[in-house]
Amino acid sequence: MGVDDVPLDDKAKRMRDLLSSFYAPDPSISANSSSKHAPLDAINTNSFDADQYMNLLVQKSSLEGLLQRHVEMAAEIKNLDTDLQMLVYENYNKFISATDTIKRMNSNIVGMETNMEQLLEKIKSVQSRSDGVNTSLFEKREHIEKLHRTRNLLRKVQFIYDLPARLGKCIKSEAYADAVRFYTGAMPIFKAYGESSFQDCKRASEEAIAIIIKNLQEKLFSDSESIQARAEAAVLLKQLDFPVDSLQAKLLEKLEQSLVDLQLKDEDISSCLLKSSDPSKQENTTESVPATVHEISVREFVEAVRAYRVIFPDSEKQLIKLAEDLVAKNFQTAEQYGQKRIHSADLLAVLRMIWNDVLLMDEALHEAVLSEFSLEAAHLTVKHYVASRFSHLLHDISDALTKVYVGQKEGMEEYPLQVALEASKKAVLQGSMDVLLDFRQLLDDDLGLLVKLKDLIIDWVQEGFQEFFGALDDRFLLLSGRNNSAGQVQGLEGTQGDKVLAGLVLVLAQLSVFIEQTAIPRITEEIAASFSGGSVRGYENGPAFVPGEICRIFRSAGEKLLRHYINMRNQRISVLLRKRFMTPNWIKHKEPREVHMFVDLLLQELKAIGNEVKQILPQGLLRRHHRTDSNGSTTSSRSNPLREDKLSRSNTQKARSQLLETHLAKLFKQKVEIFTKVEYTQESVITTIVKLSLKSLQEFVRLQTFNRSGFQQIQLDIQFLRTPLKEIVEDEAAIDFLLDEVIVAAAERCLDPIPLEPPILDKLIQAKLAKTREQNTMSQ
Repeated sequence: MGVDDVPLDDKAKRMRDLLSSFYAPDPSISANSSSKHAPLDAINTNSFDADQYMNLLVQKSSLEGLLQRHVEMAAEIKNLDTDLQMLVYENYNKFISATDTIKRMNSNIVGMETNMEQLLEKIKSVQSRSDGVNTSLFEKREHIEKLHRTRNLLRKVQFIYDLPARLGKCIKSEAYADAVRFYTGAMPIFKAYGESSFQDCKRASEEAIAIIIKNLQEKLFSDSESIQARAEAAVLLKQLDFPVDSLQAKLLEKLEQSLVDLQLKDEDISSCLLKSSDPSKQENTTESVPATVHEISVREFVEAVRAYRVIFPDSEKQLIKLAEDLVAKNFQTAEQYGQKRIHSADLLAVLRMIWNDVLLMDEALHEAVLSEFSLEAAHLTVKHYVASRFSHLLHDISDALTKVYVGQKEGMEEYPLQVALEASKKAVLQGSMDVLLDFRQLLDDDLGLLVKLKDLIIDWVQEGFQEFFGALDDRFLLLSGRNNSAGQVQGLEGTQGDKVLAGLVLVLAQLSVFIEQTAIPRITEEIAASFSGGSVRGYENGPAFVPGEICRIFRSAGEKLLRHYINMRNQRISVLLRKRFMTPNWIKHKEPREVHMFVDLLLQELKAIGNEVKQILPQGLLRRHHRTDSNGSTTSSRSNPLREDKLSRSNTQKARSQLLETHLAKLFKQKVEIFTKVEYTQESVITTIVKLSLKSLQEFVRLQTFNRSGFQQIQLDIQFLRTPLKEIVEDEAAIDFLLDEVIVAAAERCLDPIPLEPPILDKLIQAKLAKTREQNTMSQ
């Protein structure tokens, strides 16, 4: 078995044992420690017994094994010799390197001892010469020091003798701080020698100090003096050992009175806005901007607070209360200013001025934590400002709407409803965009107060829009008179009557549609882009801004207002029809000579309605509903079996029977839908009003009893109305049906329902048309 076949661990262990045995301080220790646990064949130990090892090896091994063991031991011996040689070589190199290093050190130290001896001799020479100089100058130095002390003493004595004169000069020049400094500096001398050597100087100085104390007291309680001057006077009095503590209540009262001048005023706000809007001052930021009167006053107050804290250590609570009152009143002023028609930039300038004051006072009163106190005050100020902007926006929209009540313009026959609608649309959409842009400045500003209120501002804006549109819906109801008392409606109508009010209701209806379809989606996009986040109100309260709810409110409001407009116009026409049918005695009516003038009045009302509708509503798809033949039933209440039985049982003349049978035949041949859903178009609204007017006309006819002439007058009027009414409506079939219903009702209520002959009827209608054309020509 060769050397290379020995395991690496055994070889490393053997090398360690060799080195350990070579460098061990006590070989016996290592030998004893290893021999305790060494086996019999441990040849590397001191306790190895060769004879015993050989006997054991001969007993256990064969001849071949002995020869193999011989070869292995020879190889190990050779390997050990090699290792030992390498170890000797390595240690020899290290010894040579150490020897060279020692030689170099020895050569470097050889000349150092001589240099050290020379340096020691020089130090001893300098020491001896210094001792000689000190010995020779000792007496002169003592004399000079004595003269210096004498000179200082003479200066002090001279200062004491000159002190009364110095104090007198300070009194004349009101340099009280210098006077107090001089006097307090001379107090130790007065205490030591004031009763002997400097008795006169002490008495004169005390008289001058008494005058100074009196003057300082007057300055302390003088309203004309600044806060800084009063604080300095208090400090000087305390330095003179004057009992200032007894004046604490009065001094704090004076300080509280001075806060009136520190409160923000209109001139302070104007100066602040002028300073913030001056472009030259904003560009030249490196140049120092002169402080305003308010800033100077605040700095004086801060200095006074510092002085008061030094004079009265126990006045901290009172000073904190004064500072909080000042900050609270300034924020109240800012809140009142925010109720005006201002922009966020103006409010930010005022808040920044207040915040700068807070930072200055916070330096002197750390315990007050005015920054947190200011945050609560700013919370209300900004919240009320946001509410104020929405209130002004609501007022602007109301102004744009109530301009409808202004009198007619010169040369104009129509009210400018279209102008009012466009102005109100602009007030709603552009006004809302301006408000959002204005509020955006509050979020973008880096003012410390607003950074902490950012999430709250987002919630306030969203809640504000939700409440604003709810209030706008209530305002629409108020202006339309739907939730007003009679007196309120009368006040709104003014001298123009319900014509103006009806036009306004139509404007409100169309404006509601605009808000639902255009304004709310646009505002929602802007809020999502610039005012997302917030959620300080908590998820349990739901979202602050719900556009779907607002759209639902104004969709319903638009429908109600449009129906309200139609009802108002129909009520006015009903008044006209009531006067027409309630005034004459239809039993004694004369033979008809012409179309009655109520027809002109009715057409005038419908024309006025058309003028209003054309200004506000768009044109729709014109749908002309013509009569259609049908074997079905009719929607008329007159076309039923009871109606036929009644006519058959009546004992009337033959002409009357023929007339009724003719109309009944027409009714049975048609199937017409009278009332359909009202749309936001000109034709739909006018058609609905005409239908309601004809139904009212039918009801008034049913309440009267006519003779032949009265019936013929109704026939003539209705026949004349047929053409102009069909020209302005989109449902001709329904109009024909309702007109026929009126004639049927008149015939039923007539004692002798003989109609006019067609030639006579046509002649009267043509005469009326000619007269109308003549009047139109003359008016032009």
